[in-house]
Amino acid sequence: MPVAIITGASKGLGRALGTALAESGWDLVLDARTAGVLQETARELSKGGARVAALAGDVGDAGHRADLVAAARRFGGLDLLVNNASALGAAPLVRLDGLALDGLRAALETNVVAALGLVQEALPLLRASAGAVLNVSSDAAVEPYETWGGYGVSKAALDHLSAVLGVEEPGIRVWAVDPGDMRTDLYRAAVPDDPSERPLPETVVPAFLDIIVRRPASGRYTAPDLLAGAR
Repeated sequence: MPVAIITGASKGLGRALGTALAESGWDLVLDARTAGVLQETARELSKGGARVAALAGDVGDAGHRADLVAAARRFGGLDLLVNNASALGAAPLVRLDGLALDGLRAALETNVVAALGLVQEALPLLRASAGAVLNVSSDAAVEPYETWGGYGVSKAALDHLSAVLGVEEPGIRVWAVDPGDMRTDLYRAAVPDDPSERPLPETVVPAFLDIIVRRPASGRYTAPDLLAGAR
């Protein structure tokens, strides 16, 4: 069975993607900060026979990243690394003139530095399997939305990191995928007063499955474009 590491996997997009991969025959190494919720997710995802390792921790911690990769190695290798864990930098979001620099640093540490750290840890296994890195991006990386500056800067940096990694590692695939608007805890924390109902993460999972199965060239993709191409 192919093996995937998914960070931020206890709920939202991470859980939805993990559910779909488990149903498709993947073994999973799941990460999240909250142990109880993560363990419940792991129990659900393993009911169909998938092997699921759930490791609670902070992706900013080098030891935790090493543990995630070691768990994949015990499953036989690594075919896919999904950097989905994200930090906003401020919750609710604020304009740049009020953004605490420590908040910006926190967003960069989680969304960029930790993502690269996990890639570095996982590269030997990914090279061996000709695997793939999927970095979850955002439209805030390319659009100047008011109050989304700190988060958007971190995702723009992640996009560029993905692009350079794709050039430097031609033997693997490296994708930055923008899922678009979703109804997640992260969005509710970002804009708690927004009354609109956004699509559930499950609605964009087919786009993620499409790119994982079809393995297009390394690059930046959006869920709507992937879904349109899959029709």
